[in-house]
Amino acid sequence: MSAQLEIRDPFEGVDLPQLEKSLYTPRAAFSAGLSLLTGGMTLLAMFPLVSVLAMLIWRGGKRLNWTVLTESLADGGFGNAIVGTLAMVGIASAIAIPFGILAAVYLAEIGPTTRTASAVRFCAKTLTGLPSILAGVFAYAMVVLLTGGFSAPAGGVALSLLMLPTIILTSEEAIRMVPAKMREAAIGMGCTSTQLAWRVLLPTAIPGILTGVMLAVARAAGETAPLIFTALFSKDWLVHNGNLELMEPTASLAVMIYNFSGMPSDDQIELAWTASLVLVMLVLVLNVIGQLLSRRSHTH
Repeated sequence: MSAQLEIRDPFEGVDLPQLEKSLYTPRAAFSAGLSLLTGGMTLLAMFPLVSVLAMLIWRGGKRLNWTVLTESLADGGFGNAIVGTLAMVGIASAIAIPFGILAAVYLAEIGPTTRTASAVRFCAKTLTGLPSILAGVFAYAMVVLLTGGFSAPAGGVALSLLMLPTIILTSEEAIRMVPAKMREAAIGMGCTSTQLAWRVLLPTAIPGILTGVMLAVARAAGETAPLIFTALFSKDWLVHNGNLELMEPTASLAVMIYNFSGMPSDDQIELAWTASLVLVMLVLVLNVIGQLLSRRSHTH
């Protein structure tokens, strides 16, 4: 005996004319108006970003070729500025990321209510509003005067001061968002504080930590003022005659754009536009890599 399937109208009993009429009530019309207003404001806020990107592509794309990316400034390109930027951001990351994450672990897990934690939070929040030129002055006094010259490590120290507060605050927030049940389960299994931090908290919070690191790296890559006080500028490669000259003045994209944008030569101004486009692309690539790593870590 086969069972008969009864198919019922899902809108049975619904007053469709009345429902359609309700969409035209003042409340629905007000909601639709606010939605349109929000969409319009969003497009208006994106207009400066889109216009700047369009101008960069239009003016900077004219000189973008393999030669300008691989030759030094002395030969008509700015490959040495790209290498110098990556080197100084790498030095800054090597300083700021370990210190920032360890400080975040202390703030979020080990001593969140201690006076030391309150002082560190206050300093980190103050540093987020620190003018970048003051970071350059500090690094000039602490590194350039002690070593006797402008160098890539001095530029890295200045950039690390700008990266550190962003990494600390975002990492602390990411660690705090780890569910309490995971902490309780780890402690219940007999984990020590170190094992809890390294085996549970950091792997779980790694997507948020990576996002903060990428934001800090993107900010550091575009800074100009600190590098004028610490790394200055150079037309040569970081590796010269087979020697790695880290303790010599080092070129960077941001300082090159600043120097060339005020030059009377059209050729140098065009190179400044192309360098600006490359700098934006570099920051975009770093952000995409960070998002991919974050998504992969979250998946696993």
